[in-house]
Amino acid sequence: MRGLTLLLGAALLAAVAAIVIVSPRDSPSGSSAAASPSARSATPASPTPSTSVFSDPCGTFDTTSPTPYAVTGYWLVPTSDHCTWRSQLQAIHRVGGDTVVRLGFGLQPRSVDQEGRVLSAQGDKPDPRYEKCQENGLTCVQAAESALKAANPGNRITWTYVYRTDEAFGPDLFRCPQMEHTITVGGEVFYRMIAPDDGSDNPTCDFTSKGLGYHLILVDGAVKDSLTEILDLADRFAMKVFPALPLAPRLREDPTRADPRHIGTLTTLTRRVLQDYGDRFKDRAALGGVYQPFELQIRDWPDPSAVTTLQVYAEQHEIVQQELPDKPIMVSPYLDARRARKFTSTPAQVKAGFMELARTGVGIVAPQDSRGTGKVGLFWPNLSGQPVDKRLQPIVGDTTYRDAYYGATRDYYRAMAEALAELRTEDVDVQLWANVEAFEPSGDGACEAGGKRGVTDKKRLDSAVTFVGPYVSKIISYKWSSFFTCGTPTLAEQVAGDWDRPIPIQAVTASRGIQEGLEVRGYNLTGGEVTLSWFGGKEPRVVDSAAAGWADPEPIPGLPGAVRKIWVPVDWSSIPGDAWVRVDVTSADGRRGNAPVYLHRSS
Repeated sequence: MRGLTLLLGAALLAAVAAIVIVSPRDSPSGSSAAASPSARSATPASPTPSTSVFSDPCGTFDTTSPTPYAVTGYWLVPTSDHCTWRSQLQAIHRVGGDTVVRLGFGLQPRSVDQEGRVLSAQGDKPDPRYEKCQENGLTCVQAAESALKAANPGNRITWTYVYRTDEAFGPDLFRCPQMEHTITVGGEVFYRMIAPDDGSDNPTCDFTSKGLGYHLILVDGAVKDSLTEILDLADRFAMKVFPALPLAPRLREDPTRADPRHIGTLTTLTRRVLQDYGDRFKDRAALGGVYQPFELQIRDWPDPSAVTTLQVYAEQHEIVQQELPDKPIMVSPYLDARRARKFTSTPAQVKAGFMELARTGVGIVAPQDSRGTGKVGLFWPNLSGQPVDKRLQPIVGDTTYRDAYYGATRDYYRAMAEALAELRTEDVDVQLWANVEAFEPSGDGACEAGGKRGVTDKKRLDSAVTFVGPYVSKIISYKWSSFFTCGTPTLAEQVAGDWDRPIPIQAVTASRGIQEGLEVRGYNLTGGEVTLSWFGGKEPRVVDSAAAGWADPEPIPGLPGAVRKIWVPVDWSSIPGDAWVRVDVTSADGRRGNAPVYLHRSS
C-alpha cells in the first residue's frame, strides 16, 4: 500500500502516534475477549504420523512438519509419476499441510462416426484415446449397441459419453453386469457403463421388455488405482485427501454453467463412482471427503432452483450421503466484486448466495479469495481511496480500490461468516474455509503450461491470510503444483524460510480485570512486539512493558488450530475516538508481519 508506506515513513514529522508493547511468552491467566460468534468448537489439531520417516523404491521420505505455515491444504494436479506424489506430499506436509485436494476430470458428451469411433471433443477426427477400445473386432460403441439390440431390437444408444481418469475401479462401478463390464486391451483398461437416457439408472436391469434409449459411458481408466496409492501415502503423512467428483459438462454458450441436458448422466456416473468408493474406502481415515470441481460465482440468484450448478451440487450431495455418509462434499466457488462488470456482487448479495449454496447440502464451502484473478482486492476501508496494487491493473485498470470494487476480501468473508451463524440456527451444518489464490492475475505463464497467470510471493500470501483469517476454520490454497513450485526462489521455499513470521488477523479491544487493552489474534504472535499507530496524534511514545501483556496458549474455537491470541494494555483515552488504529506485530528476532490489521475506534 504505497500511500500507507509514505505515511508511516514520515511518522515523526507528520505526528503519527505509536505505542510499542512487548508481550511475554508465558501467560499468567486467561483473556476476557470472546471468540467468534459463529464458532462451535475448536478446530481439531492435525494428526501426527506414526513414524518420522519411511522408505520405498522412490526413496526415503520425512514425515515431520518443521515449518508449519498458516495454509494447511493445497490443490494437486494428478501426475503419472508416482514418485512425484511422494515428493509433493512430503513438501506439503513439511510446511504444515494436512489436506490435499485433487483436481480431476470431466464427463464429456461425444459424437460417434459411421464406423463407431468416438470423435474428439471438437468432433473433427477420431479420438486416439478411445480408438484403442475394441471388443471382438468391434469398437466399444459398436459392441455396446450390439449387446443392447441383442436384448431388444428397439434398444439404441442416444448419447455416448467419455470420462478419463487415473483410477482403477472395482465391481461396484457396475449396476448391470450382464451389460456392463471392464474391457482390457493390452495395457489399457476401459469400463463400459450403460444407463437409461432418462437419467434414472434403473436398478432392475431390464433390457428386454421394451426398446429404450440408453446412454453409453466409456471410462478410460488405469491398471493401478491412483486413489488407493495416494490414500496409502496420506496415511503415512497423517493427511486427508479430497478426490474430485466427475466434472459436469458445460453449456457451450455459457461455460460457467452446467449443461442441464447431461445432469442425469453425470448423476449416474457420480453414483457409480461413489458406490465403488463406499465399498473400498468408506472406513479410510485418509479420505477426508470429496471435491466438487464445478465452480460457480456466489451471488444472490433470483431463482436458485433454476441454477443448474446448484442442482448438480444438491444431487451429488444426496449420493454422497447415501454412499459415504460421514464424508462431506467440498466446493470452492469464486467471488467477483468488480464494479465495472455485470452480474458481480456486493457482500450482502454474497451472504444471500452463500446461504442458498449451503442449503444444497454441501459440507464445506471454501470460497476463492479471488485476489489471484483480480476479482477482489485486499484493502482496508480507511485506505479504499488508494491506488490499486499494480498487479491488479490488468484487471481493473489504473484506479482506486473504492472505484474498482464493491468491497474488500474481508468484507465478503465477514458476510459469509454472518450467514454461517444464521444457518446454524436452522441446523444447517456447513464449514467455512478459505481458498487463497497463490498466483497473480497476469504473468508469463511459466508456472503453468498454457496458462496466463503470474507468480506471487509470500508477502502477498500473508496478506491474504490476514484478510480472510478471523472468519474461517481452515485456509487452503490453489495450487501447489505448480504455483508453489516454480520460480527462484519458489513460493514453497519462501514459505519454508519465513514460516514463523507474525501474521495478525484481527485486533479487538479487550479488558483484563480493570485494565483496558487490546487483544490481537493471529499466527506466530507469542512473544511479539505490538505497535499501534494512528494519524493525528502526538509524538511517538514507547511503553516499557516487560511485565505487561499476556499470551494465551490455547486454540481459539472456530478458528484454525494454529491461531492464538495475545493481550497488551492500552490506555484508550489517549487515542482519538473514530481513529483507524494500525496494529503491527514484530517477532522477537525483528521480523515485522507483512500485513497489519486495523481497529476502527468508535467514539
